[in-house]
Amino acid sequence: MRLGVLDIGSNTVHLLLVDAHPGARPVAFASHKRPLSLVQYLDGDGNINDAGQHELIEFVLEAWEFAARHKAEDLLAFCTSAIREATNGADVLARVKHETTVTLQELTGSEEASMTFFAVRRWYGWGAGPILDLDIGGGSFEMAYGTDELPEFATSVPLGASRLTRDWLHEDPPTAKSVKELRRYIRSTLKPVVREFHELGRANLVAGTSKTFRSLARIAGAAPSAAGPYVKRELHAADLGLWAQRISAMTVADRLYLPGVSDARARQLLAGALVAEAALELFEFPKMEICPWALREGLILRRLDQLVFEDALDPAPHVGKRKKDKSKKKKDGKHPDKHKEDEEPDNPVKEFPVSVNDPAPAPIPAPAAGGLAS
Repeated sequence: MRLGVLDIGSNTVHLLLVDAHPGARPVAFASHKRPLSLVQYLDGDGNINDAGQHELIEFVLEAWEFAARHKAEDLLAFCTSAIREATNGADVLARVKHETTVTLQELTGSEEASMTFFAVRRWYGWGAGPILDLDIGGGSFEMAYGTDELPEFATSVPLGASRLTRDWLHEDPPTAKSVKELRRYIRSTLKPVVREFHELGRANLVAGTSKTFRSLARIAGAAPSAAGPYVKRELHAADLGLWAQRISAMTVADRLYLPGVSDARARQLLAGALVAEAALELFEFPKMEICPWALREGLILRRLDQLVFEDALDPAPHVGKRKKDKSKKKKDGKHPDKHKEDEEPDNPVKEFPVSVNDPAPAPIPAPAAGGLAS
């Protein structure tokens, strides 16, 4: 089946279409996304203003058309901290539903952390033992720990990279005083939460699952995304501390010359680095692994698990048959440039827009509230 996941995050709004069936690895088919920092559209009272709501609704309509054009059979639509923590979040969700017919499921911070952990566990398997997952978003920082498929403890704190940049780092480059004050704030916020995790035991593996961690690892020397999702990527605390110092002295324009850093992420890179640095220090781990799966994959996998119980699980068509090896690749001797090697996502997928001459299929039915995996 073709499944769509519409992710309304704090930094980007993203529709991912995947081809998948129960028991198989989801394969990306097409992607449509746009930088949209809803945190930047908050007014003094914490409301998402009309301009931000208009941008959001415009994208949801685009995503709906995109999913229908590519014959998606199921659509999971959800939102995270940007709308969850907005004063008028409920009104925004109601307006989106009224103007687009799409019901956005609001995930709590612990639900977001749990579904991300679920994807990490599926990626690494049971052999990884206890896992600690860390995910830095635009508006919040999620943490989860456990030995099973779902975590024993999952929580969220308001330490998103975009939020911290807006509230603390006003100059370009930031002043030494503002960086020092932000470091102090991050640690004071994290310390009581980390103590709760310490009571559960120590993880065998620490995983980082957000774009912020991927960018920091790339800057510190990890392989580019063009190398594929199966290349092991690590982020070491020693490298992170060094780069946090360097980035604090850079302007936003200078950060764009770093590998893997996009226009949309350059400004908030320092805040993300400071959160990552503090987390590794307080959890007392010298390094973390970068996991290519995160929240979207967790929701997809959870939905596929539901289908196992709703319908009989038949073997895939190829079971019991041998396939011819078609894995030979042509080599042209060319080397990808910086922009190509750091392209997201890891899987080559078709990008919007599609040709206006392509015939559009009948619209997929509007998703009902509660369509997300529970």
